[in-house]
Amino acid sequence: MIPQLPLALRWPRRQRFEHFHAGMNAAALAAVQTLASQVGAPWVYLAGAAGSGKSHLLMAACHAANATGRTVQYLPLARLTDQAAAIRGVAGSELLALDDLQAIAGNREAEHALFDLYNQARAEGTALLFTADATPTQLALGLPDLRSRLGACTQFALKTLDDAERREVLKEQAGLRGIQLDEVVLDWLFARYARDLGALLDLLDRLDQASLAAQRRITVPFLREFLREAGEPAS
Repeated sequence: MIPQLPLALRWPRRQRFEHFHAGMNAAALAAVQTLASQVGAPWVYLAGAAGSGKSHLLMAACHAANATGRTVQYLPLARLTDQAAAIRGVAGSELLALDDLQAIAGNREAEHALFDLYNQARAEGTALLFTADATPTQLALGLPDLRSRLGACTQFALKTLDDAERREVLKEQAGLRGIQLDEVVLDWLFARYARDLGALLDLLDRLDQASLAAQRRITVPFLREFLREAGEPAS
């Protein structure tokens, strides 16, 4: 059984469609937006590496669909212990978003549960949205019929933003907070910190609060000191 969180916590504010930086993923974004807003839209399967925005799009779809009055559920399969029970327990919503399908590959009971859910959703008109780190044909699924079903979805391979795009996003988000990030700060950060956009934006949120509290600009010495005190020493 999936514990239900308050809506504000279930769909984080930053993980909305308007905060998704599409880059080369504009077609995938449009397809997920259509699925979230239109009953009967084609189901979508997103494949991509960590940091490509898969979970962001799923949560954004859940928020958008819920805002129109549709019932939604989000299932983070990689974070669940009894995945088969969780899958069997999500029926009844109008939009189901299943994240990290690779986590159930080789789990016979979970694969059969997903196969049954797929067929049930098709019969009941429920919308399904999937993500994984690989395409259906590349997943190590033991159930060929499940691979076939997933392959029938509209598929997109998400591309991660390159360094130049991530820098622009970070500068843009900093500007919205009234923060000026000098190029030397960005150079230092990109050379020594995780380049995943989500991690960088989380860091920016924390730096914003810390710089306001300390009444200091975000400089390389401030950044180095902040990361050391946070227990995140940069190389």
